[in-house]
Amino acid sequence: MTPLRQKMIDAMLVRGFAVRTQRSYLDAVIQLVKYYRCSPEQLTTAQLQDYFLYLAKERQLSPATCRLYLNVIRFLYLEVVGWDEMALEINTPKRKQRIPDLLSCDEVARLLAVVENRKHRMMLTTCYGCGLRVSELVALRVSDIDGERALLRVTQGKGGKDRQVLLSQSLLHLLRRYWSVFHPATWLFYGRSPLTRLSITTAQKVFQAAKQRAGIEKVGGIHSLRHAYATHQLAAGMPLPQLKAMLGHGDLHSTMRYLHWVPQYTKAHGTDLIQGLEVGHE
Repeated sequence: MTPLRQKMIDAMLVRGFAVRTQRSYLDAVIQLVKYYRCSPEQLTTAQLQDYFLYLAKERQLSPATCRLYLNVIRFLYLEVVGWDEMALEINTPKRKQRIPDLLSCDEVARLLAVVENRKHRMMLTTCYGCGLRVSELVALRVSDIDGERALLRVTQGKGGKDRQVLLSQSLLHLLRRYWSVFHPATWLFYGRSPLTRLSITTAQKVFQAAKQRAGIEKVGGIHSLRHAYATHQLAAGMPLPQLKAMLGHGDLHSTMRYLHWVPQYTKAHGTDLIQGLEVGHE
């Protein structure tokens, strides 16, 4: 292992980067090294700019992906190598601002209703009812449910942050019934063995299969349920700061993007998203 690689790993550890993030950052730097066949410390800003031209023109990476590579490069040179901020001015393609397709309440109900596997149906219901990221969903433990206070603890979500999400009475009731049937010991949604948690890939496949059976043609993966939760809560009047806390956003501007879907937004109170959905939990 080179000293630079070790220094980068140490820098990511100190900042609490998730293991997956560390791997993706290292992989991006490895690709840069392979392209130029030399240490990153020997490269110039001009060479880095040429590299991003290669990513956009030759590899035809999307603006969003180029932006991810830029985040890695900035971390490497500013936090590890020690360059000055002014020495790292790199242009990347602008990301197109698009509003993803939104699942309506009716579509969410249809999607959940077609899932015959009760564990999978409960998993998708929880994902929507709490606005979870898929990584947070599969990492849920039985002990994360606080039935007395009607709260769900999300441990080490994006950015290494813990948070608590409100559990509606309807969702809490469904979770209690789910536990009485499956008796999960550690992982709330376990895999083939009760000792192993469900994989992210499996959760994504379950969602896509349900969407297809429900006849929903809108573009989007399981993250669509998180978007639906956020937008439906805003439509019901949940205050933006509260929604920010529920979603685990670090910046209110990240939450405000959902206002595109709710032009008539008013600051009333949130509502129980699960109550009244015909999701076939009986």
